[in-house]
Amino acid sequence: MDLLTDLLQQAGVRRRLLDLRTLTPAASLRFPCDKSIGLHAVTAGRLFIHAPTLHEPLLLQAGDVAVMARGCHHVLSLHAEPPTEVVTPGIFARDGRDPAAVHDAQVISGAYQLWNDPLHPFLREMPPWFVLPAESVPRLGPLALTLGLLDAEVRRGDLGTSTIVHGLLDAVFTYALRDLTQRQAAEHPGWSQAVADPQIRTVLAALHEDIAHPWTLDDMARRAGLSRTALAERFRAALGDTPLSHLRTLRMQKAMQLLSETDTNLEQVARAVGYQDAFGFSKVFKRTTGMAPRTFRQQDARERLEPRRLRSE
Repeated sequence: MDLLTDLLQQAGVRRRLLDLRTLTPAASLRFPCDKSIGLHAVTAGRLFIHAPTLHEPLLLQAGDVAVMARGCHHVLSLHAEPPTEVVTPGIFARDGRDPAAVHDAQVISGAYQLWNDPLHPFLREMPPWFVLPAESVPRLGPLALTLGLLDAEVRRGDLGTSTIVHGLLDAVFTYALRDLTQRQAAEHPGWSQAVADPQIRTVLAALHEDIAHPWTLDDMARRAGLSRTALAERFRAALGDTPLSHLRTLRMQKAMQLLSETDTNLEQVARAVGYQDAFGFSKVFKRTTGMAPRTFRQQDARERLEPRRLRSE
């Protein structure tokens, strides 16, 4: 079981490419990011990220990859000082030519839409800003090679470019998240530290693979090859939660996906996430999310009809 891929799918993450853009001294780009995780890969030059959550501008240089957590509004600019002019669109480069002047910068931007507030601890533990510096990436490593292919394909704009670019962008995003999990595992407790423990990871994989199974602490302990007490202690030390509480979180995250993306009725949703009936499921869902399943589904449907778009202004 690929835990990272599964948690992104259950959280309803959807990719959207924002294209290759050239920043000139007179142009800045605004990214609202209300409902998305932002991704920027700088392919030439250098630029600054300005955001209310940053104490000082964040410098990105060629080869750097930056990931912004959901809701981190920001502006890209060539200047360290906050832009005072009206933010204008960048210049698109799609024909293979390089329009950038010596002092311009080029950046490939993407967004991973996450419509509803995530429940999964990995997404909740994401730092507001995460930068993967070019100097930390091996030149002939998979991330550097993928960035080179992505840059070339976006510029080329040939047959099949959309399919290729989306796959490459997903690869860059996943490499960045993989690096983030490794760093977080070494720095502080959380989901990343939990998956670094082989026995805890075995349990997590089993829960993800069959979320509707009537799991007990005994079942999980047998999977891990630990006693119930040892499993509970190691689970809490790594994840800050109990195994059964984490299972409930996974089930509610999956339920949110089903309510949002399918027309499955409540009884079927309840059984799909391990509950015997809609009544018991609805009580837990409301306690977790603050609203009843039907209310959640209705609100989600209304919000998706609103004219939202990721844009440069």
